[in-house]
Amino acid sequence: MDDVRRKTCKREKVAVAGSKREKETLAEDIYPKETHKRKTFRRERKALADTIEETHERKTFKREKEALEAIEDFSLKDTQRIKPTHMREKGSLRDIEDFSLEETLKIRASLLGWYDKNQRILPWRANSVRESEEREDAEARAYAVWVSEVMLQQTRVATVIRYYGRWMEKWPSIHHLAQASQEEVNEMWAGLGYYRRARYLLEGAKSVVQGGQFPRTVPDLRKVQGVGDYTAGAIASIAFKQAVPVVDGNVIRVIARLKAISSNPKESTTVKGFWKLAGQLVDPERPGDFNQALMELGSTLCTPSSPSCSSCPVSKRCQALSLSKTPNSGKEILVTDFPVKVSKVKQREDFAAVCLVEITEKLDLESWKLESEKDIFLMIKRPDEGLLAGLWEFPSVLLDETNMGLCTRRSAMNKYLKGTFGLETNRSSRVIFRGDVGEYVHIFTHIRLKMHVELLVLNLKGGIDTSNVKNDSQGICWRCVDENSIKNIGLTSGVRKVYNMIQDFKKKGLLQNPVRGPKKKDV
Repeated sequence: MDDVRRKTCKREKVAVAGSKREKETLAEDIYPKETHKRKTFRRERKALADTIEETHERKTFKREKEALEAIEDFSLKDTQRIKPTHMREKGSLRDIEDFSLEETLKIRASLLGWYDKNQRILPWRANSVRESEEREDAEARAYAVWVSEVMLQQTRVATVIRYYGRWMEKWPSIHHLAQASQEEVNEMWAGLGYYRRARYLLEGAKSVVQGGQFPRTVPDLRKVQGVGDYTAGAIASIAFKQAVPVVDGNVIRVIARLKAISSNPKESTTVKGFWKLAGQLVDPERPGDFNQALMELGSTLCTPSSPSCSSCPVSKRCQALSLSKTPNSGKEILVTDFPVKVSKVKQREDFAAVCLVEITEKLDLESWKLESEKDIFLMIKRPDEGLLAGLWEFPSVLLDETNMGLCTRRSAMNKYLKGTFGLETNRSSRVIFRGDVGEYVHIFTHIRLKMHVELLVLNLKGGIDTSNVKNDSQGICWRCVDENSIKNIGLTSGVRKVYNMIQDFKKKGLLQNPVRGPKKKDV
């Protein structure tokens, strides 16, 4: 109180002081302190005002956001029952509508409960991962998951079960596989298709063994040859209990229907969105089981054309199902509208002449017809890169679709056989039989290959060395195999089909309708 009085007195003295000097003298002991306090007060007041303004802006933004979400929620329930939710383009306010915490928890519980009761008994699921298992057991599990998931890509489960059993019997661990040759792996893989998978699996096994231990995280697994995001996620979550998602066609279909997403599922932005949503759903306690449950649901119930919505454990959370049940004046919406159908790339049409060259010791057609079991067949290895890399096939030549007549095909094949094997087929004394067998169309992912198949039986005066695989100066690799060996060699389904066509022709057509060897002008 006394301090206040003294300061007031000083202010009064300053006010009544006559000269400027007196004012400065009287004020020098008070004004500096007071000026400092005023500045401090101004700063504090400004900071407080800024805080109040910022708080006000936050509250305003929050109210506006809540209002916007309420409007969008209303739109989702009413307006968007006619027009499904779309993923926004990258850079927009919201790329994808996330799963809420409530949705996530209920989907996890429902899906895992269903999976525990209904999961299929599959050989690669036989030994589940236990919390107490040792590192070696986890790595053995990782190897089994790796093999099964690679096989399951683009292949039916029933087919994979047979191949998986034979594979694991021959190579029960990654160390056994790392010792295998590419030839052995191709033979085991024959018939599964997409043979690059087998090559990458072998190369990956060698690199993992060389590294000393099995990678456990997605970033480390992605460094292994042939291991992509999907395979890395499957191994990390199932074998090593990493809470990471997996996204394949089944998962995309399930999530697209849960969220009624009608964006193109092939676009990179949309794919990233599916990975994001799948990551939100993964159960941190049982990531491997949840990922398998999600894929299992898409494989068994949430199928592309005939979904079993009445049996689906998450149907109550399915926006696509909700849309399909809501009457509207526009186009009828079906669950199968999700994910949106994408136009397939038109297949390229290729044409080829395929010749099964059979080498016999017989000198005429009649004796050959009576006994041909000891004959051998020429096979050539495809290049190490490209379609069906490193696999064995019968001699073949690509044709121009504008000229595929018999004379053109045989002329092209004669030139190829002479240049590759040194066989001069224009000497009729060496030709026991030559005839067209038929046509066969083999479908690849983006290629429709039509093959004109013929059988050429030759007697070689000087014989042929059949003991080893041959490599010529052009890098072409070829071999001779007998009838017993050809059944065990790793042939693609297309090559095996051609071989079976030849055998049927020899048994039915050739033997029932005897023919003479071709004339010289036909060769």
